Amino acid sequence: MTVRTSGRIGLGQGTALLVGAVLGPGMLVLPHLAASAAGPASMLAWAWLLALSVPVALTFAALGVRYPDAGGVASFVGLAFGRHASAVAGWWFYGAVPLGIVAGASVGGRYVEATLGVHGVLAACLILMAAFGANAAGLRTSGGLQIGLVALLVALLATAVIAAAPHIDPVNFTPFAPYGLAGVAGAAGVLMFAFVGWEAASHLSAEFADSRRGLVRATVVALAAITALYLGVSIVSLGVLGADMPGVPLTALLETGIGAVARPITGVVAVLLTFGAINTYIAGASRLGAALARDGALPGWFARGGAPGGTPYRSMGLLVVLSLPVLIWAVDLDLLMRATSACLAAVTAAGVAAAVRVLPAGRHRNTAVAGTGMSLVALAFCGVHLVVPAVLALVALGMLRLSARRPLPGARG
Repeated sequence: MTVRTSGRIGLGQGTALLVGAVLGPGMLVLPHLAASAAGPASMLAWAWLLALSVPVALTFAALGVRYPDAGGVASFVGLAFGRHASAVAGWWFYGAVPLGIVAGASVGGRYVEATLGVHGVLAACLILMAAFGANAAGLRTSGGLQIGLVALLVALLATAVIAAAPHIDPVNFTPFAPYGLAGVAGAAGVLMFAFVGWEAASHLSAEFADSRRGLVRATVVALAAITALYLGVSIVSLGVLGADMPGVPLTALLETGIGAVARPITGVVAVLLTFGAINTYIAGASRLGAALARDGALPGWFARGGAPGGTPYRSMGLLVVLSLPVLIWAVDLDLLMRATSACLAAVTAAGVAAAVRVLPAGRHRNTAVAGTGMSLVALAFCGVHLVVPAVLALVALGMLRLSARRPLPGARG
C-alpha cells in the first residue's frame, strides 16, 4: 500500500505510514491459506519472513536516508544495474497489480459472502468497479484516510487475537508439520503477500523532522508492531481454529471471542479495507504505467496524463484490460496470491541487491548483503510461480527493444 504525506512527520505518524505500507487486507485470509499449505508449522513460515523483514526494512531505510528523493525500487535498480533492469523491476510491480487487486477484491468478496450473504464474485466485481471509477473521477486516498483504514485493520486483528486467545486448545497444534518442510516453504510462498511494502520507507526520509534518524527509528518501531501482530494472528488462529480453519478466519476468531455480532462488522470492515487498498494500488500503478511509457518500457501512447496533476487514463485503461482476464479465469485465490507474491518478492530482491551496489561499504551494505541472501531464499519459495515475473521480464525487455527500433519524431526512412 503506497502512502503519500506532506510536511514534517514525527515518529508516531512515520510508524503508522510504514505499518500501513506493509499491512493490507491480505491478512484477512492469509492465516487460512498458510495453514492449508503447512498446518501448524505455518508458524515457522511466519517467523522466517519476519526475520527476513529485518534486513530488508533496514536496508530500504538506509537507502531512503542516503537517497531521500528516490522514485522507488525501480530507480534504485536503475542506479545500480542500468535502464533495462529498471524497466524489468517496474514491470514486475505493474504486472503484479492486476493479479493483486483481483486477489484483494476476492478477499473482500469472500468476507461479504460469509457475513452479509451477497455473492462473493459479485461483491468482488463491485469493489473493483468502485475503485476504478473512483480513480477515473480523480479520487485519491489521502494519507490520513489510509492511516485510518490501517488503524481499522490493526484494531480488527488485535481485537480478534485478544478476544479469542483464551480459547486456544493445544490439541490444535498437532500434528505440527503434516506436510514437512515442503509445506513450510509453500506457506512462505503465499505469505510473501503480507511482507512486501518495506520499500515505501525509501520515499519517506525527506518528510521526517529528523531526516537522519527519524526514518530508521520509525522502521524499528514498525518492525516490532508488525512482528507482534503477525505472530499473534498466526498463533491464535491456529490455536483456536486449527489447521482446517475456515476461509474467513478473522470472522471466526471474532465470533469465538465476542459472539455473532462480529459477523456483519467484519463484512463491512472487509469492504472498506479492500476498497482502500485497491484504490491506492490502482492510483500508483496507473502513474507507474505512464512512467514506463515515458521511459520506453511501454508504448509512448500510454504516457499521456502521467504529469503531476494529470490523470493517466490510458495507463489505467490498460490495467482494466489486464485485470479482466484475471477476474474471469482466476478462480483460485491461493494461486492469485502466490503469483502476486512472486512478482513482489522479485521487486524486493532486486531492491536489496541494488542496495549492495549503491550503499557505501560498512554496516548498511552488510545488512543489504544479508537481506539479499534471505530474499533470494524467499524468492525460491515461490517455486513454479516465478514463471510470472520471468514472463514480465521478457515483456519489459521486448518493449524496450521495440522502443529502440521506433523512429524518432520527424525522422525520415
